[in-house]
Amino acid sequence: MVPGEAAARPTSRARRHDPGRRDRIVDACLDVLAEVGVAGTSHRRVAAAADVPLGSMTYHFAGMDELLREAFGRFAREAAAQFERRMVEAATPEEAVRAVTLLVTHDVFATQRDLVLSHELYTLAARDPAYRTLTNDWMRRSREALGRHFDPTTCRALDAFVEGMTIHRALDTEPHDDADVLDAVRRLTGVPAPGDA
Repeated sequence: MVPGEAAARPTSRARRHDPGRRDRIVDACLDVLAEVGVAGTSHRRVAAAADVPLGSMTYHFAGMDELLREAFGRFAREAAAQFERRMVEAATPEEAVRAVTLLVTHDVFATQRDLVLSHELYTLAARDPAYRTLTNDWMRRSREALGRHFDPTTCRALDAFVEGMTIHRALDTEPHDDADVLDAVRRLTGVPAPGDA
């Protein structure tokens, strides 16, 4: 054997320990979706964004549909959790009214990324019943959170108001007045301003 021959032989590479890889892929998928939409999202783009080998995509997910469901599911669960936190923190009807107002003015679609992801999910849900389960669960959790303070009919109206008003505020080119949102929430809930009761 020639000296140094053994060192020249290729050795098998140890598998990289990366326990958070699947989560990183899901997070990267959301970033790619926000940037290029569902139509532009591919395994290659997500792998590059997650800084993982392309083969990791098929190792962790059966296909793009499974990855999209996982990513949008995470997004919807996080949005619903924020909704729930706001409503749990409210201890009085007045605080509940102000919590709903903050959901519209600060939380729902707080960033352009959230707005785009929401609309990408809505479009998928409109076409594919499998994604409707995600949006239905999101709406159910929102109404349950509102139900800590309001009756079921009011909850449905408030949930629709939050969704619709946030879309209008996100897309409108005119400036917004948060006081208008607060006034509308009072009208829907019947909770008067302090001193008006």
